[in-house]
Amino acid sequence: MTATTFASTSLAERISTCTDAAYRIRRGVLEEGAAQGEGYVGQALGAADILAVLYADTLRFRAADPEWADRDRFLLSVGHYALLLYAALAEAGVIPREELTTYAADDSRLPMSAMSTYTPGAEISGGSLGHGLGLGVGMCLGLRAQGRHDQRVFTLFGDGELNEGSTWEAAMSAASWQLGNLVAFVDLNGIQADGPTQQVLDIGSQEERWRSFGWHTQRVDGNDVAALISAVDAALADATSTGQPHVILCDTTVGKGVPMLESREKLHFMKIDQDEWPLCMDQLQAGYEGSLAR
Repeated sequence: MTATTFASTSLAERISTCTDAAYRIRRGVLEEGAAQGEGYVGQALGAADILAVLYADTLRFRAADPEWADRDRFLLSVGHYALLLYAALAEAGVIPREELTTYAADDSRLPMSAMSTYTPGAEISGGSLGHGLGLGVGMCLGLRAQGRHDQRVFTLFGDGELNEGSTWEAAMSAASWQLGNLVAFVDLNGIQADGPTQQVLDIGSQEERWRSFGWHTQRVDGNDVAALISAVDAALADATSTGQPHVILCDTTVGKGVPMLESREKLHFMKIDQDEWPLCMDQLQAGYEGSLAR
């Protein structure tokens, strides 16, 4: 199976497909967290809509052949979001859904931080933060050298990674080399290990900074599937005319879809007690069913 750009599908159908995928991805995240009793669940729930749009609507791939030469690449720079990537790969049919319950277990193909040597469909090992964009630049240059001008590279990194100088070196390089097939998503959830992102290091206006680095820049509600689809469409359409790299700044809510987690104190590693996992799943399902009824 290959995901396409859905040129023959209506916008309403695309939104419905991605909304359903986002719900199943969030279920997968909770299943993984419950099996291990821990994980970066809050961030994964918050960024689930981004990966739903990518894996259900945007990426060109073959589930049965993760190494397909003509595939698009998705690079998870924030390696500790691995349970989100695994849930998306299960939704896409790359790995069996029942394997999600092995998350972070001994000898599992799904370690707590994503590693390309273990997991089919994981393009990079992302445990050391600040390298995803640079790797994306390198992949784009490699594809260009091979004459593969139609393949796209997508990467997701967190707002805490904007503290890394390597991120901005990559940003300058991408603009200089006119890598129009590079699309970066920044998860603006406002937290990192040392506290609120803006208090740790305030870098000012995100939009102004990225534009000053030569990037086509959009900022959207990262939990709005329709807005994400529109932003991706605009980025890919622009790529053919300007050659600019693209950044989509995504404002997300930690714990999105599970009210008891959305309202909890926003911590880098959110503590969820064993008896709370079923409650989380019930709230997720109730919210999804409620949205269908509207």
